[in-house]
This record gives sequence, C-alpha cells and structure tokens, in this order.
Amino acid sequence: MSHTPTVFSPPGTPLPDRTVGEIVAERPSSARIFQSFNLDFCCQGNRTLREACERKNIPLTSIVEQLEAGMREPEESGDNPALLPTGELVDYIVNKHHQYLKDELPRIHMMAHRVANVHGGHNPKLIELYNIFCDVAEELEDHMVSEEHVLFPAIRALASGEKAGPIDGPVTAMMQEHDDHGERLLKMRELTNDYIAPPEACNTYRALFAGLVEMEEDLHRHIHLENSVLFPDALALSKGEKTA
Repeated sequence: MSHTPTVFSPPGTPLPDRTVGEIVAERPSSARIFQSFNLDFCCQGNRTLREACERKNIPLTSIVEQLEAGMREPEESGDNPALLPTGELVDYIVNKHHQYLKDELPRIHMMAHRVANVHGGHNPKLIELYNIFCDVAEELEDHMVSEEHVLFPAIRALASGEKAGPIDGPVTAMMQEHDDHGERLLKMRELTNDYIAPPEACNTYRALFAGLVEMEEDLHRHIHLENSVLFPDALALSKGEKTA
C-alpha cells in the first residue's frame, strides 16, 4: 500500500474524479455522508470518489447526489480546521483530537473490561473486542507520543520558517500506523455487527458501543486532517514548495 498524503486535484476536476480526502478537507460536513456509506476518507483519502465507490460496490450517482445536495447548503457553523495555518493546525490536532483520546481511552477501557468479564462467557467476541481495543489504545498512546515529541515539533519549526530535519520518514511511519489503526477499527466494527447491541444488553454494554462509535468517528476526522491536510502542507514546506 502506498503511504502518500492525499493528492489535491486541479481546479475544475469533476467531483467523481476528486480525491475523497480533498472533498472532506474542503467541506468537513461531507464526512457524515462518507461515514453513512462506510467509505474511508482518512486512511484511503488519496483515492478518487469513483475508485472508492468501485471498491465498495456503491453506486457512484447515489453518493454524488448527496454530496452535491450538501454542497448547496450552508456549511456548518464553526471554522474549518483544514484552513488553519500549518502551525495552528498542529495545535488544533493536539488540543482537540489527542486530548479527546487521552480523556476517552481510559473510560472506554474500563467499560470494555467490564463487558468482557460479565458477558464474554456468553459472547466470546466481546473478549476479542476487549483485546483488540487494548492493542488500539496502546498503539494510539505511543503514536501520540511520537507525533508530539518528534514529528510535530519539526512541523512547527518548518511553519515558523526555521530549519528542521527530514520529515519524509516520520510522515511515512505515521501514515503506516494510521493504516494499522484503521484495520483494527474495522475489525472491532465486524465483531460488534456495526456496534448494534443485542436487546438484552445492559447499560454499560450499550454505553461501550456508543463510546466506540464516537471514538471511531473522531479518529477518522483526526487521521483525515493529518493525512489529507497537515502532512501534505508539512512536506511542501520541507521541500520549499510552500512558504511558511
């Protein structure tokens, strides 16, 4: 798999031939449409809409109609983080998405452990879910440390017009880890039947699934901002193709 940041299309490119990542970067609200079709706009954001639909056997016209309808509506209130200057985008990702994970991972871990212990005997998939979540949580914590202590300081330096070491290697490594996170998220979704709790599920069971859905949605937006916006900008800065 190629771990290259999202490529942005020339002006005037038809919607089906634009990359999924750039569509969401331009209009964040479109992420909900992609999520409703279970289309990956973060790790696979460098695929065109046409390619993404073909891989999922989704009628292209269906999603294009919804996207075009959404584009005719006023965008949601609030600033689009994809439009932030590079250094400010780093701060946004750390303060919003990294902090979200630091707050939520312990809470979800507690619920996953309890649900696995109470219900795992009747449904072994819940034990597997817990084990995978533990792997995801550990990997995310290590990933955030690497970003906050290695890659992000280098990007901040570049954004300030200072010199920094090569970032191609760290960017590639982070994107590979993003792919790994995405694969584990898909496995958790498979194990839970798309997070549909059975009728007899207790409140903790339901709260766990709700928490995992929210975490997945936030992580998709988080990875999208890095793969499709931050990393391309940082690489352009490092190569002198963009001014700070």
